[in-house]
Amino acid sequence: MKKINILVLDDEKRVRDEIEEFLLGNNYKVSKAGLPSQAFDILKQTEIDIAILDIKLPEMNGLSVLKEIKKQYPEIEVIMISGHGDMNSVIDAMRLGASDFFQKPFRLIEVNNAIERTKKFITLNQKLKEAEQNYSLLSKELYENIGQRLLGNSSALNNVIDLMTKVAKTDTTSVLITGESGTGKELVARGIHYLSVRNNHYFHSVNCSAIPESLFESEFFGHKKGAFTGATEDKSGWFEIANKGTLFLDEVSDMPMNQQAKLLRVLEEKKITRVGSHKTIDVDVRVIAASNQDIEKMSNERKFRFDLYHRLCSFIIHIPPLRERKEDIPLLLNYFIKNYSKKMAKPIKNIDKDILKELTGYSFPGNIRELKNMIERAMILCDDDKLCLKHFQTISKNNLAKNQYINATDEILDIELVEHKLITKALEKANNNKSKAAALLNISWQSLDRRMKKYGMN
Repeated sequence: MKKINILVLDDEKRVRDEIEEFLLGNNYKVSKAGLPSQAFDILKQTEIDIAILDIKLPEMNGLSVLKEIKKQYPEIEVIMISGHGDMNSVIDAMRLGASDFFQKPFRLIEVNNAIERTKKFITLNQKLKEAEQNYSLLSKELYENIGQRLLGNSSALNNVIDLMTKVAKTDTTSVLITGESGTGKELVARGIHYLSVRNNHYFHSVNCSAIPESLFESEFFGHKKGAFTGATEDKSGWFEIANKGTLFLDEVSDMPMNQQAKLLRVLEEKKITRVGSHKTIDVDVRVIAASNQDIEKMSNERKFRFDLYHRLCSFIIHIPPLRERKEDIPLLLNYFIKNYSKKMAKPIKNIDKDILKELTGYSFPGNIRELKNMIERAMILCDDDKLCLKHFQTISKNNLAKNQYINATDEILDIELVEHKLITKALEKANNNKSKAAALLNISWQSLDRRMKKYGMN
């Protein structure tokens, strides 16, 4: 922390010099003034943390000086001293914002104790200011680079931001981002990339659940012309594309075991070989992986390679679901309303107060993505300049009440039940053809097969 800078305003030179000598001996910076006009000149030129003011002063009394300081420089803490034990003056000083009051003659050690007490508030305010500045700069930088912001002021989100900025300073550390769907895992990954020294190189995002097993090596490592039917030209794989940059592996937990082994080898050797070639290519890629599943549990159950898990999780960032940081909902609500208001040319002047109340009572299984979509639909339905609860059609009061008391286990079971029914219907429509059913569900054949095994449908 920087040195505390203290202004001493007293018309008695002896008092000013005595306080200055004591404060300098305690490692403080000191400015002195004998007149209020001199003190205000100092305040214009110097960043003062604490002011020690005498009440009886020429030009204007100390209470008036206190009032003016608090008006112009509200962050400055003020300690009052007086040669008179006037209780009314003490009360007035405290009402005007003084942090302490001493009657002459006073012991300098008492003033020092008052300064120490005040320092705690100054330190806290400085930390809050630094955090706000860092968050503002980070949010602005992310917005300029990727067109999105990390929105929220909860301690949970601030912790995510803190971890992002710290791991971004490293160059090769693998990062595993965990969290439910819709929490913003790719946004955090992009943020780490653009805050790192790799930000001038490519950030490539890969959805691991959508990679057909037959194309895995070609997609990740590239291929030579003629390596297989359809390979009409040389092609760079994702590791080459992201060389010197960042490769983001989304839903890495959906990657089949044999693909995991090939990925692990590349991560360890930092070399790839294109399909159809014998030449190895050195790659320098930072890997950031993400999953909405518990990969550690999966590795313990041998559903995910244990060695790959530990290769990926050098640094873990968990993004909490929106229901665990509901204090961020007002900021998100205002941001998305302003954003869609601008896009749709629909100026919103009033927002029904019940909207925020109902939204904070909702569990948001789809997290921020669900809130964003909900607001977009509401904006489309709104025909005037007031957004009302009726525009949020997807939330009824009965559903809100249910979601307030829903059990996390029941929620998981509900999701699994819906998924099971969707797979059953898709298979019926496709006459049990897995490839066609996977296409109907917009997932890969391998992803469908794993889900069918999960529910004992094979």
